[in-house]
Amino acid sequence: MLTPFDEFPIHQVPKPIAISATSDKNAYGRYWFGASHREGAFQIEAAFGRYQNLGVQDSSVSIAIGGSQYSFHASGRAPLDPTELSVGPVRLEITEPFRQLRLIVEPNETGISCDMRWRARVGALLEDHTLMMDGVSTVLDMARFMQFGTWEGTFTVDEDITVFTHDEVVGIRDRSWGVRPVGVQGAGRPSSGPPNAWLWSPIHFDDECIVAGWFQRPGGAFWRPDGHRIAVVDPIPHSVSIETGEVARLDPIGQRLTFRSGTRWVTSASIDLVGSDGVPVVLELEPLARFDMRALGYMHPEWGHGMWHGELEIGREDWNFAEVSAQDPTHQHVHHLCRARLGDKVGVGIFEQIIFGPHTQFGFTDILDGAQ
Repeated sequence: MLTPFDEFPIHQVPKPIAISATSDKNAYGRYWFGASHREGAFQIEAAFGRYQNLGVQDSSVSIAIGGSQYSFHASGRAPLDPTELSVGPVRLEITEPFRQLRLIVEPNETGISCDMRWRARVGALLEDHTLMMDGVSTVLDMARFMQFGTWEGTFTVDEDITVFTHDEVVGIRDRSWGVRPVGVQGAGRPSSGPPNAWLWSPIHFDDECIVAGWFQRPGGAFWRPDGHRIAVVDPIPHSVSIETGEVARLDPIGQRLTFRSGTRWVTSASIDLVGSDGVPVVLELEPLARFDMRALGYMHPEWGHGMWHGELEIGREDWNFAEVSAQDPTHQHVHHLCRARLGDKVGVGIFEQIIFGPHTQFGFTDILDGAQ
């Protein structure tokens, strides 16, 4: 059970690194990457997950371009060494921690491949710890850091190659670990209440990056609102925090959303934010393109996170956005590539939405009814 990192004094519990500190089958570690073309031409995203108590390692990459979305999936047996970041043709390289990474999908039978290089723009930010309970049951117990950067590289779908540079494509990434629902969920009582909505927006501006996110209970009450503004400085630190001075609070306190008629897909958003100085500001978001998170395994019936597919399996899935049903539950978790405005500043980033259930603050009264 020993792996190379057991040579180092990094352990937090009296177990080898390869063995999880918890027996919870929902234990996980996960990377997520987003790459947004500044003018809205395309959105690329990728994920890489390890589920040590399920013995599974998986990855997905996808591009939304030209009104369609193309997705690659890979799943296999998790290696003993957690630093072996590969599954099938997918390989993640940590070139320089918190500074440079490389994501590669070698050419394969699906026709989807990529070679992308990440460069940090600001230091990584450790977010507030998330603990979500359903009665006495733990739903989420996780830590996460996020970071802003840029991407260069290529993404290939069949014979079509998309080439991009650091000047053209901004990026957001996160890494999280802890406990969250993964794999096939076992039998048990249903949830004790309607689901929370989740709304999140990380945005690049020339002189700073901002991020705001919150859960929202049916009826409109915010739960765990969290927001920050991070100055762009040179040299770029490995990490940033309020304590070291590069970060200031910018918490969400309200929002106004509009939706496409008959759907829950957002067409515009205004987010009210307040800093530590008490001065309110408004972040205006204009969606330019859409990316459905089903492509990365979220709520996917076949390629869900941590599902066992055998020693190794890869697959592909495509769809045209015009043909997606607005009532399909697997297409409700959405990232919108957005143009953003904060005062006289213009930027670009993402608006993430997950809205299930009777959220009367938006005019919804059922699990998936759409806007009037």
